[in-house]
Amino acid sequence: MQPVFTTHLLPSRASNLGILQLNNPSSLNALNLEMIRAMTSTLKIWQSSDIRATLMEGTPYEKNGKTKPAFCAGGDVKKVYLAGLNKASEDPQLTADFFREEYKLNYMIATQPPHQPQISIWDGVVMGGGVGLSIHGKYRVATENTIFAMPETKIGLFPDVGGTWWIPRLKLYRDRQRKGVVGGVGNYLALTGARLKGDDLIYAGIATHYVPSERLIELKQALIEATNDTTSSLGDCVAGVLMSFHDGKVNLDLDKAFLSKNRKEIDQAFDGKQSVEDIVSTLEIMKQDSQFAKTTLDTLRQMSPTSLKVTLEALIRGSKLQSIGEALEMEYRMSQAFMREDSDFYEGIRAALVDKCGQPKWNPSSLEGVTNGAVKRFFDGLGDSELCLGGGSSKL
Repeated sequence: MQPVFTTHLLPSRASNLGILQLNNPSSLNALNLEMIRAMTSTLKIWQSSDIRATLMEGTPYEKNGKTKPAFCAGGDVKKVYLAGLNKASEDPQLTADFFREEYKLNYMIATQPPHQPQISIWDGVVMGGGVGLSIHGKYRVATENTIFAMPETKIGLFPDVGGTWWIPRLKLYRDRQRKGVVGGVGNYLALTGARLKGDDLIYAGIATHYVPSERLIELKQALIEATNDTTSSLGDCVAGVLMSFHDGKVNLDLDKAFLSKNRKEIDQAFDGKQSVEDIVSTLEIMKQDSQFAKTTLDTLRQMSPTSLKVTLEALIRGSKLQSIGEALEMEYRMSQAFMREDSDFYEGIRAALVDKCGQPKWNPSSLEGVTNGAVKRFFDGLGDSELCLGGGSSKL
């Protein structure tokens, strides 16, 4: 296969470590279709080579004369928005091609050979499509700069890129065997788009390691050296390196993490709920004595009512699926429903990224206006246009 090139992705090799540097700093390394295609072609070549591990990182950006880190702020949804509105400068097929090829890439990463583990350096913002590039890899390294979120309900979309697979399976709830029940933290993160820091990610089992940013250059060099060991058996050659750099002090302070401090109220409001209305009514009762409940209610009222109800239904369905492939296939059906011209997606992007007024006019404007039938239509089949991936398990 011939590699695909774009200046927005800088692939390189150091020893037997394949390095993928997201290089779109003006938009916080937002993921576009060219980057997806370049990454896909590069990984296909590497998977049949003697590469021992892959490292994914982002290019820093400049703001007010200072250099700041960023991993990936998500997909380039503004381009998808313009394509959906049939703007002459955009390919009208982008509303299908972007999601189809992005989800295929997510699946490729999720099913990467075990002797080629992926390490993602979450230094800076990690959102949406950036989560999809990394969450399904074996290792995710948080730092003191990490800001992690799945904020899609605020733009009239849903937590995709495999979110319906990994969110219901957070390690916090692995001891539970109740199928169809999504833990409180998962529902909370997906519906509110809450922003998490490094300690929250360790607490929730979303990040696998925590390394201070000042040690990242040293870590990268150690990973390069580890992959250069040709005498070891064909297996994971980076696990020991990552553990040696993990800052164990973060584990001792997890009681101070936001999710930990609010876990009781999160579970009370979100755990096992079968409707968004039930979540809201629980929060209404709680708000008499809870600032967390008040703040969370305010947040939910900013989100698309349709996105909220479709997201919760997707998490419930996702918790019953057997593989990441099935989840991404379901999400592709959903993504195409969200591309319909009457979708809240267009209003959400207009308010957030075009007019930047922050005041979307959702339709319907209330949870009560979103019928069960309307929710179910987001899961309708696509006939000959279905995305077909198959089985495979994510590394989370």
